[in-house]
Amino acid sequence: MPNTYDLAGKRALVTGAAKGIGRAIAELLRANGCDVLIWDANAADVPGATSMRVDITQADQVAQAVASLPADQRIDILVNDAAYLGRTTSFMAHAAPDWRRIVEVNLVGTMQVTQAVLPIMVRQGGGRIVNFGSLAGKEGLAGITAYSAASAGIIAFTKALSREVAQHQIFVNCVAPGPIDTDMIRDLGPEAVAQMIKDSPVGRLGQASEVAHLVAWLCSDASRFNTGAVFDMSGGRARY
Repeated sequence: MPNTYDLAGKRALVTGAAKGIGRAIAELLRANGCDVLIWDANAADVPGATSMRVDITQADQVAQAVASLPADQRIDILVNDAAYLGRTTSFMAHAAPDWRRIVEVNLVGTMQVTQAVLPIMVRQGGGRIVNFGSLAGKEGLAGITAYSAASAGIIAFTKALSREVAQHQIFVNCVAPGPIDTDMIRDLGPEAVAQMIKDSPVGRLGQASEVAHLVAWLCSDASRFNTGAVFDMSGGRARY
């Protein structure tokens, strides 16, 4: 029997859902009765969901997207999934424009979207926010130094924000995946992917659908005492 989650009547905003993990999340939330709005810099076509082209690194685009919502629009769930991995290289050789973009998409983008949506959640009396960090943010991985730093920032942001907004019944958690079978990981090349599989205690990459189920659970009433937490999705690679 497939896992189901009671999300009927909820409205979710998912960033970065044109493909990969974000798309899997949007599809699962939609399948469980949630009204889904997607913000992505690229065109997104998820059946039953509404999509807007929004570059979350651009504060004016985020502000315009929020302003376009009806005045009584609810956002019960915010999933900050938009991410950019960038190049795998030593930090000394990492061009500044690329590592700055990593920080802007992953950390600054997450903060900008969250700051824009929080007033809506406070007004309506509650909500769920799921931020995406990564295993790199917990452990620091050579070759993706900037991505590790941005992901660590998201983890700290999650913990700090959760303490600020708990009084408003807004619960903020973080998912920290290890290597998941997405284009972002496959684009690193077959040798890098093979090494990731070798390093995995379960001997494989994770699936986007598996991450989506963790997110759906965090957004359901089954998870009603979790806030400020970081949930691994690493197949046993995480060391703490």
